[in-house]
Amino acid sequence: MLYVCYPKCTTCQKARKWLDGKKISYALRDIKEDNPTLEELRDWHQKSGLPLKKFFNTSGMEYRALGLKDKLSSLSEEEQLALLASSGMLVKRPLLIGEDFVLAGFKESQWEEVLC
Repeated sequence: MLYVCYPKCTTCQKARKWLDGKKISYALRDIKEDNPTLEELRDWHQKSGLPLKKFFNTSGMEYRALGLKDKLSSLSEEEQLALLASSGMLVKRPLLIGEDFVLAGFKESQWEEVLC
């Protein structure tokens, strides 16, 4: 499994502690140092079954600074994916990517259902 996070994020720290507590192995990837590519994001979005908006960090400073709350709905899926690929700080985190699932954000009950 791949665990994509921003190490300074408290939610990411909580999720990592949860994974470690459950003894679930994963490869760690810092989203700020190693931003997801357009191809990865496209694949993860398809695999997740989630609306693309769920991949945006809507509470982040960059999201607000770009005024995406009002602009996002007018962008095509490809434009949204390109925007996500341009900056890891726009991407919802943490992301947990398995062979047949993608979890965006940390909801303990959801992770428990998928992983345990």
